[in-house]
Amino acid sequence: MVAGPASATGTRTDGVNTSQAQSLRTALRNGTLARTAGKTDVCSVHRLRCQAEMLTVSKKSKTPIRQSLGTTVGPMTMAPPIGYGAKELQKAYGLTNASSRTGTIVVIGAGAYPTLESDLAIYRSAYHLPACTKANGCFRQMNYLGGAPYKPAKGGDMQYGEEELAVETALDVDMASAACPKCRIISMQVPVIDGFYGTTKQTHNAILHFATGVRTAKKLGADAVSISYGYPTDKYSDKGKIATLMRQPGMAIVSSSGDDGFMFEEGQWPQSLRTVTSAGGTSLYVDKSAKRGYREVAWNGAGSGCTDDLGPAVGQPKSVSKACYGHRAASDISAVADPYTGVAVYDSYAPYTGMPYGFIVVGGTSASSPFLAGLYARAPRNKSIIGPNTVYAAPSSAFHDVTIGTNFGVGMCKAMGYRNNLCDSAVGWDGPTGRGTPAGLKAFKH
Repeated sequence: MVAGPASATGTRTDGVNTSQAQSLRTALRNGTLARTAGKTDVCSVHRLRCQAEMLTVSKKSKTPIRQSLGTTVGPMTMAPPIGYGAKELQKAYGLTNASSRTGTIVVIGAGAYPTLESDLAIYRSAYHLPACTKANGCFRQMNYLGGAPYKPAKGGDMQYGEEELAVETALDVDMASAACPKCRIISMQVPVIDGFYGTTKQTHNAILHFATGVRTAKKLGADAVSISYGYPTDKYSDKGKIATLMRQPGMAIVSSSGDDGFMFEEGQWPQSLRTVTSAGGTSLYVDKSAKRGYREVAWNGAGSGCTDDLGPAVGQPKSVSKACYGHRAASDISAVADPYTGVAVYDSYAPYTGMPYGFIVVGGTSASSPFLAGLYARAPRNKSIIGPNTVYAAPSSAFHDVTIGTNFGVGMCKAMGYRNNLCDSAVGWDGPTGRGTPAGLKAFKH
């Protein structure tokens, strides 16, 4: 395990001032923010398993614990927020006039987060979403077995982990809220140690905890589950007991495709499973000349690849799985994930540094996974759902087809002996974005 630096507390000196905010908001939406801003991998740089990336004020910014080391440049924090908000995401994906049922979304993540309910309230208030609290029955926190949530960790490295992992959890509940404002949200926790890289035994324990959480979610009557974490695949993760726990007909299970681009045949669990919807990612731009007012290209970090020990995902046609010689091909469907066109997230949990972020800009396929899970829960309930079957059964009108962009380099997949559409956007299905991004709710109820 990697321990964090020495703990420190103090006043934040980084962030964005009011005079900069409007120009940064505009730059994020028109695709020019990458010229000046930086980004940092919230998770894997520190040997954590989540799939989130945070925008920083400059390309010289350090990692998310940098302020404890005295640096004055850090995450792009600002109130009011800079990133895409709930109303904009609803407009971009055809949800403004879509029906909305009171479904239940479970997001599973690692570690305690005692300020999550109040943080969620601030996010929802900023976008005029209805209150979602424990008191009104909308919000719950629990452990993966259904019991009381975990207490905050003690000890520097565990507190350090929880502070970083809280960014992931805040992203999950905020994106679930944006996708389905009327849905109930359950934040389900596995032990904080499960969020760290570790031995094979530790990894298998973490996978078992997540899979058990999925079964608990089904027992609670959830409509959809989101897992924004990635673990290496092997016989233990892909077959036997784990595969059985991860097969829950009538409940959608969505997971991040990864943030490292094309992964060859080294797909990560659980998005590699046949019964899980793999969430790819795009860059989202405001474009007044486009019919819907937005355009998208494949995000260069969106995960894609093959799971060579498993057959096609449930419902995945041969025309798609042939890209992986008949095996499971990822991803299935996408939403915004590029941190340079990232979403607004509110996170105040800072047990390690004592310096809360507030509103930040976050991306990664950790953003697309809970957003898509929210759409599954928002759509009319479909007991026949298993894996991405409804995504592949839906008509082409259910998607915004993404035909520009690559996650490996144009033509590189072919040069490596694979089909180009595993890496390069194309008409119809492609690896980085699947069938495309949602145009309303058709893909989740067909």
